[in-house]
Amino acid sequence: MSDQTEQPGLSADEVLDIVDEHDRVVGQAPRAEAYARRLRHRCAFVLVRDAEDRIFVHRRTARKLVFPSHYDMFVGGVLGTGESYDMAALREAGEELGVTGLPVPTPLFRFLYETPEHSWWSGVYEVRCELPVRPQAEEVAWHAFLSEEELERRLAEWPWVPDGYEAFRLLREWYAARG
Repeated sequence: MSDQTEQPGLSADEVLDIVDEHDRVVGQAPRAEAYARRLRHRCAFVLVRDAEDRIFVHRRTARKLVFPSHYDMFVGGVLGTGESYDMAALREAGEELGVTGLPVPTPLFRFLYETPEHSWWSGVYEVRCELPVRPQAEEVAWHAFLSEEELERRLAEWPWVPDGYEAFRLLREWYAARG
């Protein structure tokens, strides 16, 4: 899900809300500065399922600044200043899937993703997409809807974006806790 290339409406100059360890806004910074200085910001992760309950999986393009050519089971990206997680989840999912009229994604949980290189609060969502997808060519090099069993087999085989991999691990725990 890591989204470090420019998108329509969200350039390196766009200002992001900077948040503390409790996800409270403490300032703003241009996107490029937030990445360069490891300023904690916000991201939305959306797990997309089709009518057959398969999960949308894609490989990022080689031109991505972070985790190029890695696989991800989420679509999503950073929130702009003042943008809610809900608004970003719908915007990002529509943009990355190349669809209009997507249902509003269902919020599931939030978690703080932190490594020595990255820090962001992450809102995790789920949505069913029964529309034909046309992913952005500048973002997505390959895509398919995979069954959960196929996705599980690929987890050990393919290079995954670490934040998406962590979100998926937490999502499986979240599902298990709910039966």
